[in-house]
Amino acid sequence: MECTVRWHEGMSFVAETGSGHLVCMDGAPEGGGRNLAPRPMELLLAGTGGCTAYDVVLILRRGRHEVTGCELKLQADRAETDPKVFTRINMHFVVSGRGLKPEAVERAVELSAEKYCSASIMLGKTADITHSFEVVDA
Repeated sequence: MECTVRWHEGMSFVAETGSGHLVCMDGAPEGGGRNLAPRPMELLLAGTGGCTAYDVVLILRRGRHEVTGCELKLQADRAETDPKVFTRINMHFVVSGRGLKPEAVERAVELSAEKYCSASIMLGKTADITHSFEVVDA
């Protein structure tokens, strides 16, 4: 996996991923940024959410469950001193589908958290990560 990050101006940066996609990042105004794009740590949290939500949908689909939606709300706390690592992350999944069994969703969340999601497993080295979910019949 590769990524190139280039300083743009002020405190904004553009990352070009190995797959050829661009992602912009900017700092907070108090740090010299202009608030034009997400902060790098916000992208880290978003990427972790994308990684685990991907797993949950894939696991449910492979189990032939009829998933029609998956929303993940993440809330995180960071250390107050440098390095300001994540210390707590709560992930709340709202999974919708036809006839979805809560046990299947719970198992998919557990498999992602314990086995498949590289990002959340890595962040779990510094943060206490909790999971919750709800199933919406759609």
